[in-house]
Amino acid sequence: MTRRLTLAVAVALAAAGPALSETLPEAVQFERGAVAASLTGMPGDPEAGVKVMTTNALGNCVACHLVSALPDVPFPGDIGPALDGAASRYSEAQLRGIIANSKHTFEGSFMPAFYKTEGYIRPGNAYTGKAATEPLPPILTAAQIEDVLAFVLTLKD
Repeated sequence: MTRRLTLAVAVALAAAGPALSETLPEAVQFERGAVAASLTGMPGDPEAGVKVMTTNALGNCVACHLVSALPDVPFPGDIGPALDGAASRYSEAQLRGIIANSKHTFEGSFMPAFYKTEGYIRPGNAYTGKAATEPLPPILTAAQIEDVLAFVLTLKD
C-alpha cells in the first residue's frame, strides 16, 4: 500500500511539474522589453503555436499579422508587421517579451498584452456600472506563449 501511495504521489508531482515551474504574469521580468527566461521552463511546441496563432478564441495573431509560412490562413491581417523573418530580426528573449506584452518594447502598441493580469483600464463603470472587479486571467497561458514563440522562432529570412 505504501509503495502504491508513493508511486501515486510521484506521478502526481511529475504531472504537476510544468505547472509548478510556470512563471506567473506578475512575476515576469522584462529587461528593455525582453524576457530571457522561459515562462514554463520548457521549450514550446511550434505546431501548438500555429493553433494558438490561427484560432480566434486564442491568440488569433493572423488577424493582424501576415505569416507567409501559413498560406492557408484566410484573410491575414496587415495592420501589424508581417512576421516573416521575425526570428532573424529579434532574439528569442525579445520575441518572448513582445508576445507576452509588446507594450514593454513598443510603447503605444495596439497589440494585446497576452500575458498580464493587472493594470487594465476598466471603463465599464462609466458605461454600465458593471465593470468586473475580480482579477482578469491572462489571454494566453505561459505554455501558449512558449508555443507561439517556438513557431515564431522558425520564421527566419
